[in-house]
Amino acid sequence: MKSEDSGTIAVFGATGRQGGAVVDALLNHKATVRALVRDPRSDRAQALAARGVELAAVRTDDPASLAAALTAVEAFSFMTPEANTLEEVETEIRIGTALVDAAVAARVPHVVFNSVFGADRERGVPNHDSKHAIEEYLRKSGLSAAMVRSAPFMEELAPKLEHGEIVLRLPLPEDAALKMISVRDVGRVAAALLLGIAEAPGGAVELVGDELTGPEIAAAFGARAGLPARYEALPLSVLPTDLDRAVFRQFAKAAEHPSDLAVVRAIEPAALDLAGWIRATGWTR
Repeated sequence: MKSEDSGTIAVFGATGRQGGAVVDALLNHKATVRALVRDPRSDRAQALAARGVELAAVRTDDPASLAAALTAVEAFSFMTPEANTLEEVETEIRIGTALVDAAVAARVPHVVFNSVFGADRERGVPNHDSKHAIEEYLRKSGLSAAMVRSAPFMEELAPKLEHGEIVLRLPLPEDAALKMISVRDVGRVAAALLLGIAEAPGGAVELVGDELTGPEIAAAFGARAGLPARYEALPLSVLPTDLDRAVFRQFAKAAEHPSDLAVVRAIEPAALDLAGWIRATGWTR
């Protein structure tokens, strides 16, 4: 399937950050996009419509509405709401499995699921394990599917200017390299897989655009600002919940295994490293 004759591509989560990046990338390829939305009258949905995106009203507790919205599409991209409590984890799994069931009912030719880095393994992090459960359900569905497993987003980094110095603080050991990806590139890789421009090796791609230690991240921001920079590793106790602490433990554990950055660039040659993202976004202190 090529972008010029791709038919309609459906996106669930199109009004959010990741889904919006998928829509952006698809529209850049001149694809026809159908957004599955809860409220087509919302400002975000209307902003999509103004860009030529078709809107389909759905309810995740209404299988008929989901299957109808996926009728005659050539591919389907979905991401599930991020879970921050055990109750939300259960909701995430329910939504994910409902979307897979709808894709089966509508006989969607190809599905791309925006998962999370490491979801192929049991990790003991509830909001990562939820995506593992959805991945497994999707694999067993019989659908042609690919997983894009995003590392933490570069957009989440928030260095501060303090007394003429750039300071970055994270609850991550100083020697642990944080794997990261830009949201833009999540969308671009997903779009390439949806349009058949690229394939996911083994059915999944771990999305890592760069991996740097805290001091290296701080230095990158400092270089952009033309200021000295330093990193402070915070204790996990600063995080508000056990779930947050489990997530950062896994970030540190993942640092023990370097990623092959060429995998993402084979699909999206212009994928950004952190320095490139800082330049591309025009970040200023």
